[in-house]
Amino acid sequence: MNKRFIQMASLVTLLSLGSCTKNFVVEYDPNAIPTEIYFQSENDVKLAVNGVYQSLRSSNTVGENSGLFTDERSDDTGRNDSQSNAGEPFQFNDFSLLPSNTYLKNHWLALYEAISRCNLVLDNVDKVSYSDPATKVNYQAEVRFVRAFLYFQLVRKWGDVPLVLRQLKTKAEVDEHTFREKKEKVYEQIVSDLKDAAGSTLPDHQPSSSKGHTSKVAINALLGKVYLTMATTLDQTNRTTNLNLAKTYLMEAYNKKAFSQLKDIPYTDVFDVAKKSTNSEIIWQIVNRQGDVTYSSSIAANNQAKGETINSLKPGTGVGGNVTMDLVKEYEEGDLRKDFSIKFANDASVKDWFITKYRDASSAASTLGYGGNDWILLRYADVILMLAEVHQYLGDEATAIQYLNMVRERAGRPTYQNMQNDATYKSKYPTLKWAILHERRVELAFEHQRWFDLLRTFTAQELVSYMKSKSQADFGIAKLSNFGTKDIYYPIPFDENKLNPEKMYQNPGYN
Repeated sequence: MNKRFIQMASLVTLLSLGSCTKNFVVEYDPNAIPTEIYFQSENDVKLAVNGVYQSLRSSNTVGENSGLFTDERSDDTGRNDSQSNAGEPFQFNDFSLLPSNTYLKNHWLALYEAISRCNLVLDNVDKVSYSDPATKVNYQAEVRFVRAFLYFQLVRKWGDVPLVLRQLKTKAEVDEHTFREKKEKVYEQIVSDLKDAAGSTLPDHQPSSSKGHTSKVAINALLGKVYLTMATTLDQTNRTTNLNLAKTYLMEAYNKKAFSQLKDIPYTDVFDVAKKSTNSEIIWQIVNRQGDVTYSSSIAANNQAKGETINSLKPGTGVGGNVTMDLVKEYEEGDLRKDFSIKFANDASVKDWFITKYRDASSAASTLGYGGNDWILLRYADVILMLAEVHQYLGDEATAIQYLNMVRERAGRPTYQNMQNDATYKSKYPTLKWAILHERRVELAFEHQRWFDLLRTFTAQELVSYMKSKSQADFGIAKLSNFGTKDIYYPIPFDENKLNPEKMYQNPGYN
């Protein structure tokens, strides 16, 4: 990342300095260029767009190590230490989250700082000339896509949230926008941004040289997921319309696939560091560079259990995240995904299940754990299972089962029809809806999807019943009894609520 842009981007959230009235020579730090004079060429816009993507990498936004805000909130993962960092990370998995939690505040701030980068580009993209007018349109499309993706994160986690669509340069402008917009309005903006992006000339799939940038397939896939979420979580008046729109955009993404059948792509290949740039199942990813101290991946090393070497050459400490027994028991006998995705660590100080889905134990990653894993944000198995979900909701179970079986076949599992003769399977997943939820859980485990899948599948009260029906023994020290309807949303960070208790009102249950 160009240092000139990084320094400039750090100024985005600051208020503009007042102009000087005396006739002094104005000098600028060449490594901290004011926003007002930064955009001089097409290349400056390109660097700013790259900065938008760069903001996604952080564990405080949506990077590979942001599972604290998703998977640890669900029934998939937890942690074996409730005391580190004042116990704040443990609050997510324990459903004892406080508005004062600093991890929560940092997540909120990082998402809005990333949005401010998007607004910066969109407000200044017209200031320069372009060799090809389509280039400007595509830059706008990329940034609108990312902004939509970020607001999709916010609205599902907090509900009503501030909706900021331009640079805020004065305190008065900040005050004007400091209020929670209704979630329905936020969804309208997400759809608007994505539809605008869909009208660009971006390629269906990005070439290897541009991996990490969005594409037509990514835009359609995200639109489909947004409409599916709207259909299942908002007012049910438009449910059928939104389901049909979800089907339209998901089919648009599916029909642009660059492979014949999902079974042609081995599950292990999707996460193979050597194949990450050529794997045709991956739709959109955050690109990492193996061996690079700044832009490498740390997910393999971070999930390395003590006494193990399967993930990374970097020794594990035995402290940190783990896999719940509830998820371990979810895998069917003979599921090829289980042995690849998780393993039991038998070190005397650990004796716990850990994630092995992300691996880079190569010498190039070294004992420092500088891995080459890309962080996958969208892939075709997700799209296929959403198509199963949509068709099931629309009453077309035959088509839903066809999509479900595509994923099961690759995993070496019998078809859904055959599993109806399996008493255990039938008991655990009595309806097609439950079978699809199960398949998404084991297929997309540790990809930060599970919490959102639960929110889509259940009402608030249904989710409480679902979570409390589980065995406490399968969750270690995290208390399932803490889970309640308040946990559907996160609390508004304490500082945000305190600044304006009326306009930044707190979510129910956190006062």
